[in-house]
Amino acid sequence: MYKGEYEQDEPNLASDYTKSQESIDKIIEAYSRFMPREFIGLMGKDAITGVDLGDNIEMTMTILFSDIRDFTSQSEGMTPQENFAFINSYLERMEPVIARHGGIIDKYIGDAIMALFPTNADDALHGAIGMLNQLIIYNSDRKKSGYPTIRIGVGLNTGLMMLGIIGGKHHMESTVISDAVNLASRIESMTKNYGTPLLISEHTYYGLKDASHHDTRFIDRVKVKGKEQCQSVYEVFDADPLSLREAKRNTKGLFEEALAYYHLKKVPEVIDLLSECLRQAPDDTVAQVYRDRCERFLATGIHESSGEVDLVIPWDESFAIGDPVIDAQHRGLFEHVNKFVEAIGNSEDYTQLHTIIEFLDEYVARHFATEERCMAENNYPFLQFQIDQHRRFSRYFDAFKDEIKKDLNEHRVFLLFRAQILVIDWLVNHTSKLDRHFGKFLKMADGTGSCNKTNLV
Repeated sequence: MYKGEYEQDEPNLASDYTKSQESIDKIIEAYSRFMPREFIGLMGKDAITGVDLGDNIEMTMTILFSDIRDFTSQSEGMTPQENFAFINSYLERMEPVIARHGGIIDKYIGDAIMALFPTNADDALHGAIGMLNQLIIYNSDRKKSGYPTIRIGVGLNTGLMMLGIIGGKHHMESTVISDAVNLASRIESMTKNYGTPLLISEHTYYGLKDASHHDTRFIDRVKVKGKEQCQSVYEVFDADPLSLREAKRNTKGLFEEALAYYHLKKVPEVIDLLSECLRQAPDDTVAQVYRDRCERFLATGIHESSGEVDLVIPWDESFAIGDPVIDAQHRGLFEHVNKFVEAIGNSEDYTQLHTIIEFLDEYVARHFATEERCMAENNYPFLQFQIDQHRRFSRYFDAFKDEIKKDLNEHRVFLLFRAQILVIDWLVNHTSKLDRHFGKFLKMADGTGSCNKTNLV
C-alpha cells in the first residue's frame, strides 16, 4: 500500500496548536522585558494583551532614582560599543538586586535607573543599600580587569502616585506620574552636591518601620520648583566603609547640632562644631561642604540654604480640605504647635513646657482619631497609609519630648531646629499633601467634601 500522487498526510492539529502557543508565549515573554509582568499585575491585568491606553491606578510607592557619577567624562574615552558593553555590565549587576527587594524597574535612562517599590519604604531602602554593596563587588571586578572604579548616587522618595499607560495608538509605555517622582529625582541629584551615595526624603524616612535600624542623619531641607513646602532630606550611610561609618556615628550629635546652627543662620558657631567633626571624620564630605559654605558666608554674607527656617506654622486656606471639623482641628493644631515651639525657645526649664506638651499630645491624638474615623466611614482606600503615618509621627514626637526634657538648657538651638524638621515640616507636608488628597476624595465621593455620615466632633 502506498500513497497516491494526490494523497496528503492528515494535518497534526495538536502539534500546530502547541507550536502556535509556544510562539505566543515567546512573544509575551519578549514583551515582558519591556513592560514587566509585575507592572501589569499592579494594574490588575493578567497579561500584556489586556493593557489599554489610559489604564491607571493610584498607589503609594517608593521611587528610586540612581545615576553613575561622572559618566559623561568616562564615556568620552570609549567607543560606542564599549559604552554599551559598560552600561549593560553595570545594569546586569543592579537589576537582580532591585528585583530581590521587591522593586520593579520602570525604565533605564542611559546609565540611570528608575525603579518602583510598591510594597514599603523599607524594601526600597534595603534595595538601595543592596545596590551600593553590589557596587563594591562590581568595582573590585573592574579593578582586577584594569578598569577604573565608578561611583553612583541613589535617591528615594515615598508618596501617592498614578501608575498607568500613556502614549498613542501606535506607541504606548508604562509610567508613573506624581510630584513624588520629581522629588525623588531631585534628591538623587543632591547626592552629587554632597558627595554621598544615598539620600532619602522625609517621606521615606517617616515611611520606614523603624529608622533607628539604619544609620541616618539629617542633611538639608530642599524646596522643589513650584512647591512652597520645604522637604527634609536624610543621608543613609549603612553602606559606607566601616571606618567612615563609625566616625559618622560618633560625630552625629555634633554634626546635626552644627547643621541646626547653620540653618538658623548662626554661622560663627558652626565652624568649630564642623571642624571637630572633620577632625574625627576627615572623609566626611557633607561636613566639608557645610564648612565651605560657612567660609563663603563669612566672606560674602550669602547664606546658601535650600529652605528658610522661620519656626512658625501659619494657617493658610490652601491647607483646607473642605471638611469643617477637620479644618478647624488643623487650624487649632497649627496654633498649638506655634505655642509649643515658642515655649521651647523661651521657657527657663522643662516644667514650664510640660503643660503645653501634654495638651499638644492630647490634641494630636484626638485629631488623628477624628481623621481616621472619618476615613474609615468613607472607605478611603489609603486609610492604612494614614494610620501608619500618624503612628510613626507619634513615636518620633515621643522621642523628641524626651530630648527636650534632657537637653532643653544645653541644646536649645538644636531643639528649636528639631521642632522645625520633626514637627512643623511634617505637619505642613502631611496636611498639604495627604490630608488634601483625602479632601479631594470626599468631594468626589459625595460632592460636599465633608465627613457627613456621623458627628465627628
